[in-house]
Amino acid sequence: MRVEQIYTGCLAQGAYYIESDGEVAIIDPLREVKPYIEKAALEDSKIKYVLETHFHADFVSGHLDLAKATDAKIVFGPNAQPKFDAHVAKDMEDLPLGKVKIRVLHTPGHTMESTTYLLLDENGKEHAIFTGDTLFLGDVGRPDLAVKTDLTQEQLAEHLYDSLRTKLMTLPDNVIVYPGHGAGSACGKNMRKETVGTVGEEKETNYALRDDMTKEEFVKEVTEGLLPPPSYFPKNAVMNKEGYESIEEVLDRGLQALSPDAFEAAANETGALVLDTRHQDEFAKGFIPNSIFIGIDGNFAPWVGAMITDIKQELLIVADEGREEEVVTRLARVGYDNAIGFLKGGFNAWKKEGKEVDSLKSISPEEFASTYKSDSPLVIDVRKPGEFDSEHVDKAINIPLDYINEHMAEFTHDQDQYIHCAGGYRSMIASSILKARGFDNLVNIEEGFKGITEKTDIPVTDYVCPSTTK
Repeated sequence: MRVEQIYTGCLAQGAYYIESDGEVAIIDPLREVKPYIEKAALEDSKIKYVLETHFHADFVSGHLDLAKATDAKIVFGPNAQPKFDAHVAKDMEDLPLGKVKIRVLHTPGHTMESTTYLLLDENGKEHAIFTGDTLFLGDVGRPDLAVKTDLTQEQLAEHLYDSLRTKLMTLPDNVIVYPGHGAGSACGKNMRKETVGTVGEEKETNYALRDDMTKEEFVKEVTEGLLPPPSYFPKNAVMNKEGYESIEEVLDRGLQALSPDAFEAAANETGALVLDTRHQDEFAKGFIPNSIFIGIDGNFAPWVGAMITDIKQELLIVADEGREEEVVTRLARVGYDNAIGFLKGGFNAWKKEGKEVDSLKSISPEEFASTYKSDSPLVIDVRKPGEFDSEHVDKAINIPLDYINEHMAEFTHDQDQYIHCAGGYRSMIASSILKARGFDNLVNIEEGFKGITEKTDIPVTDYVCPSTTK
């Protein structure tokens, strides 16, 4: 018996490869399924099951393509109603895999079909649980992401409380916990950076598993402080439930190499959004007018989902040469299947043809310090509210990048706007969006808040807990 965690950092997502005696189960696979197929073939093993913990909202699973390519059986837990051929398992059903078994534990709460898979070793001993979004390390799944349910988030949280206490907390302390996500995922609030733990460790450290916690306290704490989910989440959940286009078809369409003339014509004729995925420093120096920056080397897929609100939007890609397939693949991971081509030769080819180029003003922290002291500029911090509340530039305004599309009226054309985030990535996304919306008075601060605090003496405001006295 062997378990391998296949962790994808940009999605903070864990897929799992379980092998016993030549038979394999894949849990929550990514959309690009070739690596699983090639791995099994190399080991002369057969993929028998594709196990889905629930209808994922934050990424498009590879269950359909993987099952089609391998004849594996797709398995969901109770209450699932997929629109394709799949085995909807019963609670406590055992799935034989080589010399081991995988037991289906129905753990509703994150969604009503949410299921944990318990791996029983060759001797029938509980070895590990694959918890999907039911239990994370340090947290539990948020109960507000279920699609098309009559239940409130409070009612779902009540189900989650029961699932944790009747199904998972009763397991031996040494059972390994393999969660569906780690720190950085929007599917929880307080996940730790580690990606493997034990039931005993979670009982000791996870706020949601306290022994003395009442159901009412659990519901309050789990639902408190939930930010609205990214707009693409419900659309991904529908794709996972109803089906989607093959990844090969998506790649064939997106990997059409277009000359600068053809690229320009496609942008004009189709209304496609030009998405520039180079490094933010390169983007600032020059870019195709009205293009949007979301760098491939940052938290790419989630920011695409948050910023490009229409999942069916056609996209034209500007990428570093050789990385075009990576871009199209990572777009498809979150359901953005309508890339229609990329700029052959990259941005350098565009410049060589003498095409129109735009740019953004970007300054160092030291240059910003000089301006700050002399002019009292308008400073806009696009970090998350929690980051801003912890510490921020004195007199700065917080407009989080996550919700910039809903807050365009808060930006001004009347004076320069100095924009920063934590390190420079998010502020360039914000600046590119604002530039495309007609704001020409933007100044991006390189290195973000980290550079400001490390390289300047600009005053910052620490968070002060509000007084409870009158």
